[in-house]
Amino acid sequence: MTDGIFIARPETPAPGIPLAVKDLFDTAGLTTTYGSALFADHVPTKTAEAVRLLEAAGYANVGKANLHEFAYGITSENPHFGTVPNPLRAGRIAGGSSGGSAAALAAGLADVALGTDSGGSIRIPAACCGIVGFKPTYGAVSLDGCFPLAPSWDHAGPMARTVRECVAMMGVLSPGFRPTEVAFDDVSVGVAWIDEADPLVRARIEAAAAQFPNRRSVNFPLPEGLGPSFMGEVADVHRELFLENRDLYGADVARKIESCLAIDDRERDEAARKREAYREQALETLGDLDLLIVPTLPCVAPEIGQTDDDALRNRIIRFTFPFDALGWPALALPCGPAEEGLPASLQLVGRTGDDARVLAVGFSLLGV
Repeated sequence: MTDGIFIARPETPAPGIPLAVKDLFDTAGLTTTYGSALFADHVPTKTAEAVRLLEAAGYANVGKANLHEFAYGITSENPHFGTVPNPLRAGRIAGGSSGGSAAALAAGLADVALGTDSGGSIRIPAACCGIVGFKPTYGAVSLDGCFPLAPSWDHAGPMARTVRECVAMMGVLSPGFRPTEVAFDDVSVGVAWIDEADPLVRARIEAAAAQFPNRRSVNFPLPEGLGPSFMGEVADVHRELFLENRDLYGADVARKIESCLAIDDRERDEAARKREAYREQALETLGDLDLLIVPTLPCVAPEIGQTDDDALRNRIIRFTFPFDALGWPALALPCGPAEEGLPASLQLVGRTGDDARVLAVGFSLLGV
């Protein structure tokens, strides 16, 4: 099951809590590819800050986890290093872009993992592989030494089989983080977007939401027209590299970057204005509620072989992308079997800075 999950592994892992590191983070002395053939032989001299903090706290890197090329995709079907398998079901995607991190957890190859999330790249694999994934508040975890995708959208965060382990990692990764305890009776939640989920996914999320006595449906907005902002930042990252090395990019990512490079300043400026308006609208709609409960995905893990299906990609990121646009903390939790016996997943979401409360409620909900 290790085939396709790890790109590089230390010859002798250090003692400690087994940690899978998404191969987007630099690791001194250990190959770091960013999922790209361009960096197949790249061995950094300095370790990314998030990895350094974890290693100093007793976590041990057991492998650099495979990912969607340059973290730009939702399937982790990598043309250079192989498709990340889903340990729960052969032929299904592990999710992306942090697919190897989630698969390592689901396969029991690591106890915790480090991922990144720009449009859902921690939470989508967490949902597909039935594990826990936390996207913290924007800027809460250092991205120093991590290859960017779209810098004002990029987040780093923990992945694990339990919320407890994510809490412990956040205590290391984010110096200002302080765990807390929250009772269900003290939390008001809004429930949104479940009507767009497949029937069994919806049923599992409704059952989880029913545990909160103070809950109500809310018409929380979905963003529109923000794509050019994200794509413009991707273009800035890849412009020179892509133009000089076009043939070394996989077809899926090359196609998307060509679209990014076609974005003009007018489109970017308009999308930036819409993003600011969306932030205001989201806060206004949340109002006096503490948290949101929404689907992570509207469906269970799709079949592999659909990287060119833009409609599928848009459906998969529909409920995760908004919280990268907002920079709000969002926790993906498995909530029981759904279609074809594969796991459903919900998101608990809070305002900027509410990381501890989101995790505390998630712990109470999942029980671990």
